[in-house]
Amino acid sequence: MRSHLTAVFCLAAIGLVACNEQPRFAANSKICTDFKAPKVTAIGAPIDDGSAPVDECVRRWAYSLASSRDTADAVSKAVVAACNTSLSRWNRQAIELPNDGAGATSLTTGEPTTPIAEHNNFTHNRALLYAVQARAGACTPPPATNGVLDGVS
Repeated sequence: MRSHLTAVFCLAAIGLVACNEQPRFAANSKICTDFKAPKVTAIGAPIDDGSAPVDECVRRWAYSLASSRDTADAVSKAVVAACNTSLSRWNRQAIELPNDGAGATSLTTGEPTTPIAEHNNFTHNRALLYAVQARAGACTPPPATNGVLDGVS
């Protein structure tokens, strides 16, 4: 009788521990970026606004850091910090553009904004998207050499 009671308590404890685990979802590898595939540029592609190096840096770092146990928001902040040089370069280009003194309006929110604020929003939003995308797809991170991601300038 005593061994049966012990067995019941053990099974109940195992059941409770299993309830504490996060549910696992099936990965969708079709949403992953293939970092080994050559980049293809479309004919008639829009004029480069300087965001491409920032976007590439953010994508690579987000995929690389997505497997951490931190929240996706914390990962996206780390990604932006890792890509600060690319973001600063892009912001410097915006500062050097001629300014007619007119205020800018965000095309997304309609609120008053600046190019640097929009660059910052773009970078944070992309970092969050790519971190969640990499987690959802259980994606393979890009190659790195000695702690430096290949393809990040």
